Amino acid sequence: MSLEDTAQRLAEHLAMQEFVEVYAHHDADGIAAGSIICCALLRRGIRFRLRVLSRVSPAAISPETPTLLCDFGAGMEDLPGEVMVIDHHLPHFQGALHVNPRLHQIDGDRELSSSGAAFLVAQSLGDNRDLAGLAMLGILGDGQEMKGMNHSVFNEAVTDRIVTPARGCLLPGRDGHERLLSAINPYLPMISGDEMAVADLLDAAAEGESISSEILLSLLVIRISPFVPAETLLDLYGDRYELEREVIPDAHTFTAVVDACGKSGRGGLAASLCLRSPEALPDAWDTALRHRMKVVHAIRNAFGKTGSGGFYEVVDPTVASDVADALARDSIQEAPVVVTARSDDLCHISARTPRGMEMDIGSAVREAAIQCGGIGGGHRLRAGATINCSRLEQFREHLQKAVAG
Repeated sequence: MSLEDTAQRLAEHLAMQEFVEVYAHHDADGIAAGSIICCALLRRGIRFRLRVLSRVSPAAISPETPTLLCDFGAGMEDLPGEVMVIDHHLPHFQGALHVNPRLHQIDGDRELSSSGAAFLVAQSLGDNRDLAGLAMLGILGDGQEMKGMNHSVFNEAVTDRIVTPARGCLLPGRDGHERLLSAINPYLPMISGDEMAVADLLDAAAEGESISSEILLSLLVIRISPFVPAETLLDLYGDRYELEREVIPDAHTFTAVVDACGKSGRGGLAASLCLRSPEALPDAWDTALRHRMKVVHAIRNAFGKTGSGGFYEVVDPTVASDVADALARDSIQEAPVVVTARSDDLCHISARTPRGMEMDIGSAVREAAIQCGGIGGGHRLRAGATINCSRLEQFREHLQKAVAG
């Protein structure tokens, strides 16, 4: 059975329901996936409730209620078999209603995200071509490539005038000041979070009343090139996408705002944007900026430090994932990056494989977490885990053995 056939089967099952409980992971891909499905359900007259969470427990799922998990669930072997899952993480769930590119030899790290898979299901529920713009949030949010299934969805969206390609600066934000000050993807050493450095750059790039993007880009490259991998410089400028139907047209900025709101615990706010409600935009902008500045300050504290075997610790669990992304992507690393954050007795772990390193970090983190009585998993390049804080050193030893092996 093909991926499209699996999506069709799940869509037919959803179409028979009167109500669906939808859980979505709290990042841009998960929120976009959940929102795509909920839009499609709404158009079919099917009632739903959407919950945006950082994780979900099988114990919280009622077997009497039709339940769909978006962007998590694939790694959970103990889910009830009747649960529906749309995911792109390493699959361990054995249920029949599981739409996952990896089950069809499609690279879920690079070629199709959960929101892309959700779009396939939505298309099987009806004519939902206008939701293709939301699938872009998964591509950009999870750092995927525009190839394979992603490219197919994109090409159709361009043809239908849902997405318009362009070229330009890739830093998200409302203006040049915000783009530089809150830059975390990529992180700009000696610039992000530094008001004086940002003002200096904008002043140096000024041409009358406007800012020369060419001069600014050149200054950015000169300023950060001693501190970052060459690939980070390529992330400053490139392919941009205008989302013709969404409340924030710039795809990179929309992705950043949705992701930040979700990770700030404002998943409902993030989902309202994906459901095309503009009323809460001012609140969303403020929430996103606050979160991104928290991430910037946490990165600044860690950036340049010699982590013990690539291990770092942050105080706020809500920023751990973004800090891990930045350290792995925008600093020189020779080992997987592991960022930990404590919350009471639990330790939340975000692990990343640096650029140029080929390692299945998802499987390694999952095995280490299981050995420590916790849970974990994810992608080949990005993974997470939750364990008891008392087992952190044991987790570290297991992961270091996996890396050495």
